[in-house]
Amino acid sequence: MMKEYVVIYEQGKAGEENWGAYVPDLPGCISTGETLEEAQHNIREAIHLHLEGLKAEGLPIPEPTTQVDKVSIAA
Repeated sequence: MMKEYVVIYEQGKAGEENWGAYVPDLPGCISTGETLEEAQHNIREAIHLHLEGLKAEGLPIPEPTTQVDKVSIAA
């Protein structure tokens, strides 16, 4: 069964090129990368490992519930 989780990507502070990623529906599932592409790759691995860990401990797999939207504002 496929599940689709929202991933939030955040770029490091000004002058930094690194990226962080986390999954709101999977508390504790986070990763980083030196580039956005690396962070995307790493969070996929993190999600896989996180879900495998939950299964191994006999814990339920959380359902994806987080929704994403963008709001355009004149600034």
